[in-house]
Amino acid sequence: MNRRLVKGFIIALAGLFVFMTLLSLFIPSRIRISRGVLIHAQPALAYAQVSELSNWKNWQPVFKKDPAGIRISGDTAYWQTGNRENALFVTGRTANTVSAMLERKGENAMINTIRVLPLADSTQVQVEWNVEIRLKWYPWEKLYGIFIEKMSGQGYENALNGLKEYCENR
Repeated sequence: MNRRLVKGFIIALAGLFVFMTLLSLFIPSRIRISRGVLIHAQPALAYAQVSELSNWKNWQPVFKKDPAGIRISGDTAYWQTGNRENALFVTGRTANTVSAMLERKGENAMINTIRVLPLADSTQVQVEWNVEIRLKWYPWEKLYGIFIEKMSGQGYENALNGLKEYCENR
């Protein structure tokens, strides 16, 4: 009797693992998080704030919280979150776009794109922050991907609201 119970448990556990693996095949391996904000300011001011990492201390909550703990060297910023080292590398700039890569040890890299788009016939500018995260094929990682947007989206929204407040009060 006891042996049958253990065998049934092992078969059920294996079946659950196979089911989760098959289910994860239908979940995309790329997750995109997008946030945006309208700012009553000149496009040059907003772009200057997002294009230079040294200006992020004015509006980005992580950079504002501990400016002394963030080391900025040109187009790279390093800081600690708990016991994890974070690194943000600016990978490109155009007339209205800044691209950056956020890396944390033990996590997937996040490709960040911030666009500053002036609105025609307006004194407003739209700032969009897009983040792309590439997930591995592991079932647990893909299932975690379902919740990434809810867990980190608010942080990007807070950063954009900080940018809005800084630019509009300048």
